[in-house]
Amino acid sequence: MRAASKPTPFNTQMDWYMSSLSSATSGPTDNLLYMYENAYQGFAASLEPEQAEALRKQSYVLGMYEDVPLKLHTTHTPSFLKVKDEFGYYYVHVEGNTTGVLSPRDHQGHGTHTASTAAGSPVPGAAFLGKVMGTARSMAPHARVAIYKVCWDSNCWNSDILAGMDQAIKDGVDIMSLSLGGSDMFYFDNSVTVGAFTAMEKGIFVSALAGNEGPESGTVKNGAPWIMTVSASSIDRDLPANIFPWQWTTITGLSKYAQAGLDKPVGLVYNKGIHGSNMCLNGTLDPAAVKGKVVLCDRGGNERVEKGLVVRNAGGIGMILANTQTSDRDLASDPHFLRAVMVGVTTGNTMRQYVMSDPNPTVRVTFTPYRLNVRPAPVVAKFSSRGPYNPSVQILKLDVIAPGVDIVSAWTNDAPPTKSPFDKRRVQFNIESARTTSRAPRNFSIHIMHDATGTSMSCPHVLDNTRRPITDGKDSSVADPWTLGSGHVDPQEALSPGLVYNLTRDDYMAFICGLNYTIEQVQLVVRDPSVNCSRKFSNLGELNYPSFSVIMNENRTVIDYAREVTNVGAPGSTYQVAIATPRSVAVNVQPMTLAFGPVGDKKRYTVTFAANSTNGTDIDKTYGFITWYNREHRVRTPMVFTYMLS
Repeated sequence: MRAASKPTPFNTQMDWYMSSLSSATSGPTDNLLYMYENAYQGFAASLEPEQAEALRKQSYVLGMYEDVPLKLHTTHTPSFLKVKDEFGYYYVHVEGNTTGVLSPRDHQGHGTHTASTAAGSPVPGAAFLGKVMGTARSMAPHARVAIYKVCWDSNCWNSDILAGMDQAIKDGVDIMSLSLGGSDMFYFDNSVTVGAFTAMEKGIFVSALAGNEGPESGTVKNGAPWIMTVSASSIDRDLPANIFPWQWTTITGLSKYAQAGLDKPVGLVYNKGIHGSNMCLNGTLDPAAVKGKVVLCDRGGNERVEKGLVVRNAGGIGMILANTQTSDRDLASDPHFLRAVMVGVTTGNTMRQYVMSDPNPTVRVTFTPYRLNVRPAPVVAKFSSRGPYNPSVQILKLDVIAPGVDIVSAWTNDAPPTKSPFDKRRVQFNIESARTTSRAPRNFSIHIMHDATGTSMSCPHVLDNTRRPITDGKDSSVADPWTLGSGHVDPQEALSPGLVYNLTRDDYMAFICGLNYTIEQVQLVVRDPSVNCSRKFSNLGELNYPSFSVIMNENRTVIDYAREVTNVGAPGSTYQVAIATPRSVAVNVQPMTLAFGPVGDKKRYTVTFAANSTNGTDIDKTYGFITWYNREHRVRTPMVFTYMLS
């Protein structure tokens, strides 16, 4: 709505909105769902298509968009990060009653897990189904948390999300952590993007997940530059289980099962039943063939935990769940209903061959509560979404990776540790990965510890605990900046980054205007009817972002970008530059030395990127780094290169 268009007879925005709705619906209405005052200027209402069209035609309506759902993206972590101690609207189905009742309770587990990951008191002796995990501790145990419930049974509607952000801004929060996301949308019709812009204006730090749609490229979500976009990585703890095939060496898989294993060899069977028994689909296993045995099941076709239930119901006493070529995703440790271990494709193929070639295959299985000092770590989770961010490929997204695999945190008593409707178990703690929780809460604590005036990527690191480059869980190759952003978060380095890249509201305004939206669409994002885009970037890469995403084509082979850095280190600091670049692109930085005066002093540098090859495939998907360094700091800025035909 155009706030300045409110007629004087109306004392409040609510009066105006209700009158507007009444005119569109030809009478009094109770269709108003939300009125937005902080994150947005407008309201959400339930309207028939013809009513919406009538309202859209009014001169005071800046824009109207159909509500769409987004999705939830669902311990040892503080120690792995070396963090010190000092450091909506839900309708609950009522049995026998179709009327919904409002409830702030968490009936799914996601909210409890993410909130207690971000901030919560230490709890000694935290255990999960018998696995004693030690002291559960949040990333910022002394912080206070305000929780806004915006997600319901399966979806998070834009209108609900915006209402939650609107209230959070009104309440004066310092940080917003959003563990949800949706499909690529224009900036102006994305509730997270719009709400986060207003939050940024109010000095609120916004962190959101990149998504769980990897390993395909171009799947990252929440990629607006005023949002810290975070993806998932492993930590140096896992949940191992050991398989001992007869006369074989030990095979290690993953499992959350914590009870007794199988100390003596028992029979191992595979594909015993009707069509689909290889995947252990419901009703496919032959009870006579699997009773008292361990069943090898292929991944796919039904939920992983459901497979174990199928095996148990058929009389099996254990399960080995194996990836296949068509379902080759991350290994997942699940809270199974029986002894169960998950293994990868290679191990799975070996086990299948063993079962089919040995007339009497047997196996033993043992379970371990957990294992520490796993190497290498971190590894980028295979399921984590990858860049580029399609609405604005000139900005490198995601930003950083953070722990998001097998995270121990609190759980609601209203939901089982699995999504199975047959699961009657209840737990105080659960071990979840970013597929259902989030890495966003981890950046929450990092922002608390260092509230700098700008953004620095000196904090993340790109080496794992073997001192080698962080690898991609997809294929164990070195992870590129589209996969890990600027690197893995490092809270200790974040306390003293040395240099930061400042960004202001005006910078973001020039960026939005550079998207070539209509002036009305720009005004929808920035909530400012006076915006006229008198300043706009001719290239979105001009934004003073702590990375470079360089787009080249046959007519665009030389590109200049400038950046400004602010000294937040010692007065009189001097930095030299080091450049690591692919052979297909020449990179020149001027000046090559930055000599700062007092704290807060600013210096600019210019980077010229020039193609060394006329072959686009030599340039596309290559990357490098520009590093400003002195004895105390190394401020590393990634650069990525994309070749697009004009």
